[in-house]
Amino acid sequence: MKTATLLSDDDLHLFNEGSHLRLWERLGAHPGQGPDGEAGVHFAVWAPDAQYAAVVGDFNGWDAGKHPLSAVGSSGIWSAFIPGVAKGAHYKFHIASRHALYRADKCDPFAFHAEPSPKTASVVWDLDYEWADGDWMKKRKSRSGLDAPVSVYEVHLGSWMRVPEEGGRSLSYREIAPRLAAYASQQGFTHVEFLPVMEHPFYGSWGYQTTGYFAPTSRYGTPQDFMFLVDTLHRAGVGVILDWVPSHFPSDEHGLAFFDGTHLYEHSDPRQGWHPDWGSFIFNYGRSEVKSFLYSSALFWLEKYHIDGLRVDAVASMLYLDYSRKEGEWVPNQHGGRENLEAIEFLRRLNAEVYARHPDVQMIAEESTAWGGVSRPTYTGGLGFGLKWDMGWMHDTLEYMKKEPVHRRWHHNELTFRMIYAFHENFMLPLSHDEVVHGKGSLLRRMPGDDWQKFANLRALFAYQWSQPGKKLLFMGCEFGQWDEWNHEKSLDWHLLGAAPHQGVRKLVADLNKIYRAEPALHQLDCDPAGFQWVDASDADNSALGYLRLAKGGREAVLCVFNMTPVPRLGYRIGVPWGGRWTELLNSDAAPYGGSGVGNAGGLEAEGVPFHGRDFSLNLSLPPLGALFLKGRRP
Repeated sequence: MKTATLLSDDDLHLFNEGSHLRLWERLGAHPGQGPDGEAGVHFAVWAPDAQYAAVVGDFNGWDAGKHPLSAVGSSGIWSAFIPGVAKGAHYKFHIASRHALYRADKCDPFAFHAEPSPKTASVVWDLDYEWADGDWMKKRKSRSGLDAPVSVYEVHLGSWMRVPEEGGRSLSYREIAPRLAAYASQQGFTHVEFLPVMEHPFYGSWGYQTTGYFAPTSRYGTPQDFMFLVDTLHRAGVGVILDWVPSHFPSDEHGLAFFDGTHLYEHSDPRQGWHPDWGSFIFNYGRSEVKSFLYSSALFWLEKYHIDGLRVDAVASMLYLDYSRKEGEWVPNQHGGRENLEAIEFLRRLNAEVYARHPDVQMIAEESTAWGGVSRPTYTGGLGFGLKWDMGWMHDTLEYMKKEPVHRRWHHNELTFRMIYAFHENFMLPLSHDEVVHGKGSLLRRMPGDDWQKFANLRALFAYQWSQPGKKLLFMGCEFGQWDEWNHEKSLDWHLLGAAPHQGVRKLVADLNKIYRAEPALHQLDCDPAGFQWVDASDADNSALGYLRLAKGGREAVLCVFNMTPVPRLGYRIGVPWGGRWTELLNSDAAPYGGSGVGNAGGLEAEGVPFHGRDFSLNLSLPPLGALFLKGRRP
């Protein structure tokens, strides 16, 4: 055994000050050559309170006495080169604490690969892969910017599609790649977003209880197999966003928790280091080495896996010291407030470092409170994210849509309130996995009325989502009207596409994506108030509303009109800014979608009849529980 190390003095300095952004190149297990030129693996692990550390694995009979590690100065890192070990070897770090009678075999926090669950060993691996997505990488900035059409299909890899002939097993990364790429492309989605793919011991956590922050889960294949999936999507013109969880981690003994016999990665005070909702540990954002670990994890996925954006989970739980805690269960900050100053500093630097190195990606916050400036630049005091999920829109809209139409007139503000704050942040509108689990039921089943009305309501909901300012996100199965609540233990109900109403919803979503991408008025100013004008926000008696979406320069507009009752509104007059022909881009009640076919014969001429404060107006037939998109141009 040799003591050679990949760590330089600069690496140690940057790591200990919280500024190392590429730790995956230095810590963990790296096949290579030793000081005498022999082949083997460099091992390194951070365990500052260990009295003794060693590598155990299938190459030494899991004997903690055969391959001890040596301390690297006072850095807290232990390292060794072990000759004869090669790619594919299974290993863990054996840690004996100096402060307690504590010994544990830990998986490698920087491992690139792991044994398939329920086994927990790390696997020596490399990240060699020949990418073929150069064209996508050159152009992706234009496909992810605030003025670009961004429509995201949220996917759980283990349950999107399964193999019934083989006991209902999940598809592998390589099996799902061509299927998902073709489907997402056919449906017109610009991106897919995967629920966390990082290694996790409990499948039922959906990946949100992460143990391997540098390893895609081995349930579906190797790191190269996951690279193939990303590569395939990119070559099909579809971007990839990953759900990433720096807010908490599980208490499993083989993971990060109590790593060296001390609270190393987690905060030592349980009032700050334990999450009561999820039964998991909270990272210590004030510890420099922990920040280096998390910064490196984020940048790792963007660099080594060509990921196009990270959706950062549970940001609100990071920002507030009293999040989900009662009085006396939390510790105020140094000024006596409830803000987690260390987490705020961490998030600001995280976003700054990411955008400095990858200005063509998006950092997206799942943040559920009214915290100001989540998607505003750090130099103005913001957190520096590119986009924020609009949880308020999601909640208000679903509350409205589940009500019987006869009662909607009394809840009209649940649809209109959003425009008071719609441009305070750069928003993404989510109808995510969280809305179809835990007894909430599927979106379709929550719609009121008989089956026809349920489908019509669902089509109107999607049309409303796609017409509102903001980027779009829809969870898998919703796009064809899955009846059942999502179950991670089985496939989506693809057989439903054999029924016309479900096929109609699928076609509508595809057409919404096509129109959203084709019409600048529907995406260019998603995050700019110049892109939106109310026409009529106050017709609560008819549960109808209308607004204009405008392109840059204001010379093109799409009029979006909604009738949220099952009663057709014939002769419904609505003001428009210009004369000429207004072409019908979409009618959610069209027969191909499963609707009744009430419409306007593909468009109509504006009349010189002033209405709604405008010089011209349209005399429309509003379909029942339907939406109309009509395009006009300034003469």
